[in-house]
Amino acid sequence: MTDGATSRGSGQRRKTVLVVDDDGDARGLLTSVLEGAEYDVLQAGNGAEALRVLAKHAADCNIILLDLMMPVMNGWDFRRKQRERVDLAGIPVLLMSAGAHMDAASGDMDVVGFMTKPVEVEDLLAKVRKHCA
Repeated sequence: MTDGATSRGSGQRRKTVLVVDDDGDARGLLTSVLEGAEYDVLQAGNGAEALRVLAKHAADCNIILLDLMMPVMNGWDFRRKQRERVDLAGIPVLLMSAGAHMDAASGDMDVVGFMTKPVEVEDLLAKVRKHCA
């Protein structure tokens, strides 16, 4: 992410997406797609790392793409800790997982939506655009 990045010529600040996924290839692919669509991207390999990233960039983050199954701190535990923090609770979360029945898996996580991996690029961009404050 480039600090203070703006859309060219618009004078408006670019939106920032935090991608949280333990699969480095998936993170890289999502980052490429999002950057190609003019988003700034932050990355984390698990929930604990995501909390550290947000400690520095919470004010810049507009939406979080969150995998559920990760080592160190999984998506459920990350979301619980995120919701406990006033400075982070308002950042919308979009879940991603390879598992079926995402609606049941998300339970009461209070997320804006979910996508089954592998994600479809157009679906990803439409959902990010819709929920990116």
